[in-house]
Amino acid sequence: MKRHLFPTEEKLQHAWTTCSKVDDPVVEKFLLDDHTLGAHKVASSTSHHLAFPPSGVGPAAPSAAWEAFYPKGSINPKNSIPGGFGFYLSGPPEFRAGLKTAKEVLFSYSVMFDKEWDFVKGGKLPGIFGGEGDSAYGCSGGRKDDRCRCFSLRLMWRQEGSGEVYAYLPEFEKNTEILLTVPPKSYGNPQYGFSVGRGAFVFPRGQWITVAERVRLNDPGEENGELELWVDGKLVISVGELILRVNTASRVQGAHFETFFGGHTEDWASPKDQRAWFANVSGAILG
Repeated sequence: MKRHLFPTEEKLQHAWTTCSKVDDPVVEKFLLDDHTLGAHKVASSTSHHLAFPPSGVGPAAPSAAWEAFYPKGSINPKNSIPGGFGFYLSGPPEFRAGLKTAKEVLFSYSVMFDKEWDFVKGGKLPGIFGGEGDSAYGCSGGRKDDRCRCFSLRLMWRQEGSGEVYAYLPEFEKNTEILLTVPPKSYGNPQYGFSVGRGAFVFPRGQWITVAERVRLNDPGEENGELELWVDGKLVISVGELILRVNTASRVQGAHFETFFGGHTEDWASPKDQRAWFANVSGAILG
């Protein structure tokens, strides 16, 4: 499991995990607990209680996980029927403190969708976020103000489980040029972000899958930011020459641990009550 959660060759700093199967003195173990992991800005309309997930295929299967419930008709956090969950995660104290000066960060977790899961048109999954102070929050949903002061790199499932990175980055022509070239398919929406590397991997049903996301911040004034994504230890998306920030006040602040169906219209909604489980949450500073 360590290779799935920490797939890079770089030296790990302030590394941590909630996976009991990782046995390495460099990686500190923690419980899957809101307070310990620095959960904040927790959405009050949904829950992410600890549950014993159904037995699933794969080495990542945990004994406990955060359960997300998506009721029939649920779609995005502002809908009248709330579903999934949402909060921000800054990590354990030492990691949290290290983020203030970190230039390169890794974040990973395992997820399993119910074996009868209906992907419909798509939905959001957790990923790294950052920016300048409080401007880092809410870097999604068609935001137009202060876009150069935040970045969001959540994941997303699409039809039949097709996976991608759903990116909000500062609005520079260079970012658009680079993101649209990422294989196998990438799409841009000036208002709602970029679908990056759609189809580079597939989320299965009834099976644990582990995703690990690495972000390296660019030097202000330079086009040298990086984004990489591994799935079960295999590198599936790799992007360079990015602009994630315009000054050193902008930094990685943790993970936007959010999941829901949508999209914004009813044809994205969950057609029935569904559940997914999240576990093995991990992180490390790489530089």
